[in-house]
Amino acid sequence: MVETPELARSRYRDRRNVAVLATCQMLYNSGRSLLVATSPLIAYQIAPDKALSTVPIFLAVVGTAAASIPASLLMRRIGRGPGFSVGSLIGIAGGLACIWGIETAGFLVFCLGALLFGFFSGFAQLYRFAAADVASDAFKSRAISLVLTGGLVAAFVGPELAKLGEHLVADRPFLASYAFLVGLTVLSGIIVLAVDIPKLTPEEAKDSGRPIGRIMRQPVFIVATLCATVGQAVMNLLMTSTPLAMNHAQHQFASTALVIEWHIFFMYAPGFFTGTVIRWLGVTRVIAIGIALQTICVGIALSGTEVLNFWGAMALLGLGWNFAFTASTNLLTEAHTAAERAKTQAATNFIIFSVVALGAISSGALMHAFGWTWVNLGALPLLLLSLLAALWLRQWRRSQARLAETPAA
Repeated sequence: MVETPELARSRYRDRRNVAVLATCQMLYNSGRSLLVATSPLIAYQIAPDKALSTVPIFLAVVGTAAASIPASLLMRRIGRGPGFSVGSLIGIAGGLACIWGIETAGFLVFCLGALLFGFFSGFAQLYRFAAADVASDAFKSRAISLVLTGGLVAAFVGPELAKLGEHLVADRPFLASYAFLVGLTVLSGIIVLAVDIPKLTPEEAKDSGRPIGRIMRQPVFIVATLCATVGQAVMNLLMTSTPLAMNHAQHQFASTALVIEWHIFFMYAPGFFTGTVIRWLGVTRVIAIGIALQTICVGIALSGTEVLNFWGAMALLGLGWNFAFTASTNLLTEAHTAAERAKTQAATNFIIFSVVALGAISSGALMHAFGWTWVNLGALPLLLLSLLAALWLRQWRRSQARLAETPAA
């Protein structure tokens, strides 16, 4: 088959967008992993109550949820590139506030910085959707998974920058780390302007599609959002508790950084082939595999508190998240038209990160009151619910296909 110039341009645009968005994903996730690895430790030192040590992460997730709807609607109006840059400006302000909070030992100021970085995260969560906006159907699942691989480099960059900046400024642990976070966010705001995703035409902008309530009642939307929410919530619950659990087990921060590095590596490394696996096995099977891996992670975490236990648990947690979250994102694209894209993505991200916020705040309280064991046990009912939903959708689709094949009487 001879490739037409139009098809060649389309393929080039798809791959360029993936490269730009994957780079921005890498920069964002480097900053995010830095915040995840350090903020509980910083808060533990400056908070008035040790039980508040995960409040900054909680507020970052609250910010992500709060920005989800405005970010989607803003991008519908001004386009993806400018919209992402607005998010980066908010992230820069957040990083600067964190620096000031560390400098003054001001817990509330540090929390404000985490909240603002969370607003930026609400914009950055749309990188994966942006990759699918104009990609061909054959390339869509691969585009989503390849953008998520941008976090692969972040697996090492974020924690290493955290370690590098820990003692760079005397008597101000991790202050320099947040200066690095600001630099990463500045770069992402500049690079994302190179993304080539056309704004909606005036006709498309006027067509808002079906009411959001009708979209959200679809089985595909319900299961995609539920499985993405559980995958993200369980990952966040266990990941944010890990630095504290390792600190309580008397492990050095270098060991904690190593565990977080490899956790994030396994979150994003499968992105090179997850799209292909989805095409081979189907979205519901890949979601189920992801849930199974996260369940095994809980078993490993409960078996001991050596560094190897934490490493193995976090590695499987990351791998399971990749399968469940990527497949759920791919499934969601079946629930909306182009005109419905912004509000559907906004609704999904709002639901996901509202639930994740509850997990982030409860993880600190659970760790403080009950310990690492109960944090892990709390994840099991959520994983079971997600698995049952994925299996139900698989059976429902089969029954719908059989009904469609049955000739009318």
